[in-house]
Amino acid sequence: MVVAVPTYSLYGDESPVDKGFWLHCETIISRSSAYKFEIGSHRHEYFLQFLYIRAGSGDAVLPQAVVPLRPPCVIAVPAGVTHGFRFSRDIDGFVITLLPDRLNRLDRDAFSRWLRQPAVIPLDLAVPEASYLDTTFLRIAAEYESQLPGRDEVLETYVTSLMILLSRRISPQDDEAGEDPAFRRLQTLQQLISRHYRQHLPVEEYAALMGMSSTHLNRIVRQATGRSTHDLLTERLMEEARRELVFTGYSVQQVSENLGFTDPAYFSRVFRQRSGMTPRQYRERERARMRNKEAEALVTVGVNPS
Repeated sequence: MVVAVPTYSLYGDESPVDKGFWLHCETIISRSSAYKFEIGSHRHEYFLQFLYIRAGSGDAVLPQAVVPLRPPCVIAVPAGVTHGFRFSRDIDGFVITLLPDRLNRLDRDAFSRWLRQPAVIPLDLAVPEASYLDTTFLRIAAEYESQLPGRDEVLETYVTSLMILLSRRISPQDDEAGEDPAFRRLQTLQQLISRHYRQHLPVEEYAALMGMSSTHLNRIVRQATGRSTHDLLTERLMEEARRELVFTGYSVQQVSENLGFTDPAYFSRVFRQRSGMTPRQYRERERARMRNKEAEALVTVGVNPS
């Protein structure tokens, strides 16, 4: 079954934006908390987004891979790219949504790579330039909330600086990797896995979809990741299993069926091999952790959790 990917102005907001709109800034927690800190797969037809993760943790679900988020880091998501996020409840940071067409030609040329594909950029705040990025995000957030004269002009200056500084954080090796044929094939495989993992296609079928032999495909995957293609397929299933066990009310049998397993007992065996515990044990452990984090957060802000 083909699942339609929703297109939003901002996540959860299908209404058209105001004609004067060109930039929006908000804290990550302000929107994600309304969705239990899980932003489902979606895309923005016309907008470029930057998410700055200052603290907390999570995953960026991008077309090529699920990327763990280790703060501080920035995620750049171009227009038209399907993406989603999972955040811890102690997430701290900002999301900036803007129209690329507002940028002048020089800015777009300097940033053209990120207007085509997403990127996750780690930051080292001990480096002066990275520390300045932190300050720039804070200034954008503060200026966005102000109603001072010339607000748009100041914001545009800050955003231009932000984009140029971020572009410097991508090393030349990253650009070279993007042009490497093996790297591109691995990206294609990851995209195919994201579309078909519930169907449990064999490695041979993925290889056929990519126009190569399974031996060649396994060689590419092994060289790039140190793992087999089968490992990548199984891990994608288990990653989704972990998500459903923690964030949905489905029974273990329902999770198994949702992921295309015909035998719940086999699903449980595979999950235990990969996680070191049964699906039920994993659910209980992770939900207990979430409850503890929520209680700690309430204590931090001076609320009695009882």
